[in-house]
Amino acid sequence: MARQASSPQPVHSALQTEATEEPRIPVVALAGSPNVGKSSIFNPLTGLSQHVGNWPGKTVEQKTGVCTAGPQRLQIVDLPGTYSLTANSAEEQVTRDYILRERPEVVVAVVNAANLERTLYLVSELLELPSPLVVALNMIDVAASNGIHIEPNVLQSALGVPVVPLVASRSEGITDLLQAIESLLCGSFAYAPVQPNLGAETERLLARVEALIGDAVPPSYPKRWFSLKLLEGDQEASTILHDRIDAERWDQLQTILRANEDAVLSIASARYEWIGRMVRAAVVRPRADIITLTERLDRVATHTWAGPLLLIGILALVFWAVFQLSGPLVTLLEIGIGWASDWLRRVLVGAPAWLVEVLTEGVLGGAGTVLTLLPVLAIFFAAIAFLEDVGYLARGAFIADRLMHHMGLHGKSFLPLFLGFGCNVPAVLGTRILDSQRDRLLTLLLAPMVPCAGRIVVVVFVAGALFGQQGALVIMGLLILSLAMLVLSGALLNRLLFRGAQPALILELPLYHWPNWKTIGLYTWQRVRDFVTRAGTVILGLSVVIWALAALPSGQMETSYLAGLGRLLAPVGNLLGLDWRMMVALLASLVAKEQTLATLAVLTATEEASLSAVLPQMLSPAAGIAFLIVQMLFVPCVATLTAIRQESGSWRWTLFSIAHLATLSFGVAILAYQAAGLLGVGV
Repeated sequence: MARQASSPQPVHSALQTEATEEPRIPVVALAGSPNVGKSSIFNPLTGLSQHVGNWPGKTVEQKTGVCTAGPQRLQIVDLPGTYSLTANSAEEQVTRDYILRERPEVVVAVVNAANLERTLYLVSELLELPSPLVVALNMIDVAASNGIHIEPNVLQSALGVPVVPLVASRSEGITDLLQAIESLLCGSFAYAPVQPNLGAETERLLARVEALIGDAVPPSYPKRWFSLKLLEGDQEASTILHDRIDAERWDQLQTILRANEDAVLSIASARYEWIGRMVRAAVVRPRADIITLTERLDRVATHTWAGPLLLIGILALVFWAVFQLSGPLVTLLEIGIGWASDWLRRVLVGAPAWLVEVLTEGVLGGAGTVLTLLPVLAIFFAAIAFLEDVGYLARGAFIADRLMHHMGLHGKSFLPLFLGFGCNVPAVLGTRILDSQRDRLLTLLLAPMVPCAGRIVVVVFVAGALFGQQGALVIMGLLILSLAMLVLSGALLNRLLFRGAQPALILELPLYHWPNWKTIGLYTWQRVRDFVTRAGTVILGLSVVIWALAALPSGQMETSYLAGLGRLLAPVGNLLGLDWRMMVALLASLVAKEQTLATLAVLTATEEASLSAVLPQMLSPAAGIAFLIVQMLFVPCVATLTAIRQESGSWRWTLFSIAHLATLSFGVAILAYQAAGLLGVGV
């Protein structure tokens, strides 16, 4: 028989504090595997009240928010996606530590209705923990479209916990979910969780381990759960216990664990047998001869030659859309910035000249120019969020597996590398999903070669200013060059520095489903908001500093401190057809890639023309191409370098990354410019 846990008491009493204090807000934690739609539940519950940051001491993203359901206020915590509670990754460790140590009043386990066998495994582990559980049966519509029929009431009776069917992408069932949470908070639901039956032999073994470790288990950990983790070979549990138990009992415990090394297989097998019973009781499968929509689409998306063509086509479409749709909006914002500058000059008549120049050229000319790139970023981030939400990004990793092998990697490395199109920092941090240190190190060295959104906006702006309608073709050529250099660098680094076996790719392909437009909108909003915050702080401050360096000591640009720094770099710039202003702009990109345009806006500030009008007078087509090549391949921003240092744990690899990218970017750009000169093209 399955093991039934004791029913928890209503939690309202636990929420009360001293009479002089108000009851604390109940905490509801969302837990689930990747691609089960947690964000589609979190976003409508919290709206714009959510806060995004990092967990203390971790680089894993933390999302929290407040939900107001009638008179009840709830704090919602979106835990990192994880398949299990074994601490093999930072995500798994954060999720289980939060549930165990913070003891949320309710845990909502989000499962994929179309793939219950895979996603119920986490539920089988969560049932062992003390926090009351609600199972959110998401993607009911996707399951139905694949011929899968689920009886939520049957599953609820079998599990002994509330089960709520959802179509979170359309906000269907969210109210029912809140009611289920409230029923646990007030104790109106007869909560009787049915835990997996692990078998008589495993239970006897568990009892031996529990008796041996006694009171050495930390108070926040249930003794039975902690003993299970020891039997499963959980390294963190073993490390914690080692410091809390005497040597004699530790040796006895190790003897038991060594004699029962296959216990982990028995426990996993028992859990999957339990899952099988749950599924057989509550799920009706389609006939074996029915071909689902996902299967039909994957005949193309994962095809040997059609799949790569589709991936290239989708990426090309994304960048074409970014270029075409953002152009008119960027022009309108440029006009607005120009109008604001003229208005400030009229309002500040009689004010000190330096103040007028700081506000019009330093602030509006620098940070203001960067803000005109908001349409580019918004469209780009929305496109990435769309591809992820419909389930295509995992197919991209599958298709990229063969290409990754040429670099000594596998398709799983495609996921952090693809994140680099948004920002190189999460791309570097995303290497934590990789299993080996070798894979992580090689991938984080390659991640800065993926053109991030900051590079993209600079390239889109400069290419549009220099080449007009042909700019889209120039951008595609630069992207192809950038990716070709990435593949070549990966192959060389793998052969010279990272020799070793290449692991196989094991990847779950989620079912295709309609996108959740609210989730996409909130994702885009968060990324744009972060950009605006940076433009209003770091970029604004640097723009003013660069303006001051360009104005001091005499007020003349040609004799300024900034001009002196630029002239030191002039010999390198001459090889590229670039003057000192362009070299200073490249250096400024080390702070933030968008700072390139802010710096150029300050250095070329005129009342008669915008930056897009000035650039064609400064750069020949060949010099423009050389500048764009350096921009695409140059050393990443300081934030990315900091992430590389943090993840590699070595200044040696960080300095190697800087030297590699500086040499590659200037080397390729010099070759391109000199070749154009020899051919007499665009010089």
